[in-house]
Order: sequence, then structure tokens, then C-alpha cells
Amino acid sequence: MEQQIQLNEHNKQKHPPMHTAEHIINQTMIRLFGCGRSVSAHIERKKSKLDYQLAVCPTEEEVKRLEDAVNEVITRQLPVTTTFITQEEAQGRFDMQRLPDHASETVRIVKVGDYDECLCIGTHVANTSEIGRFKIISHDWDEETKRWRMRFKLV
Repeated sequence: MEQQIQLNEHNKQKHPPMHTAEHIINQTMIRLFGCGRSVSAHIERKKSKLDYQLAVCPTEEEVKRLEDAVNEVITRQLPVTTTFITQEEAQGRFDMQRLPDHASETVRIVKVGDYDECLCIGTHVANTSEIGRFKIISHDWDEETKRWRMRFKLV
């Protein structure tokens, strides 16, 4: 008998280009700022926002470098693929903290070419060429919490 894979419910079905861009942004933040993936995300069709914990507020030059780096990855026309592994196989390879207690034993890995891979149950484009151009429309810094919020859209 073939095993039926059952994924958890989620709210990221409707915005594949924006959600795939989120993966690229997260990996670019890790590479440029040495931080973790976003601590909070609100992904919508027209504009989205991501929050990051950082030691200091990014300069305008760093924000521009982020925008340019994300767009460079998008233009590579990377394939976006999924694979399934067990939670045991994922241990030590992926951050399991956000995995709900009731998550299935099988988890889904989404890969954006050789640029990023992470646990994810959202819907994605098949190729980064379907995303469009990434544009940071605003950002702000909370000194007390050391949180940087970025708002962006795809054009």
C-alpha cells in the first residue's frame, strides 16, 4: 500500500510568487547580515512585510544591496522544487522550532535552486523567473527590540 503524505494546513496558498520571494529574501538576509530567517512574516499578493532580529539597523546602502542581491538571484531562473523527508532526517539540518507539535512525521523541503532550502508547506512558483522584480517599499527600525521591518512588493 502506498503511503499517503498529509501536510499541515496553512495560509500561504494564494501568493506563490510572493512566498517564493520570501525564501530568497530570507537566505539573502542570512548571507548579508548573518541573522536568522524572518521572525515574523505577513505575505500578501500586493505587498508583504518581514521582520528580522538584527544587532544594528541596516544602512540605506545595505538595504539597496539587499534589494539588488535578491533581484540578482531571481534573474538566475532557478528551479523551485520540493522533496519529502522524515522529521528525524530534518533534525540538525533545518530549524525545527516553528514546526507545530501536531506536525506529520513527514516534512516538506522547498529548494530554490542551489540558493536556499527550508521546511515549508506553502505554494511556490516553478521557477524564479515567474517572480518579477523585488522592490523594498519601506523599512523601519525598533531600537528597543532590535527589530528591522521591511515592506516589499513584486513588480
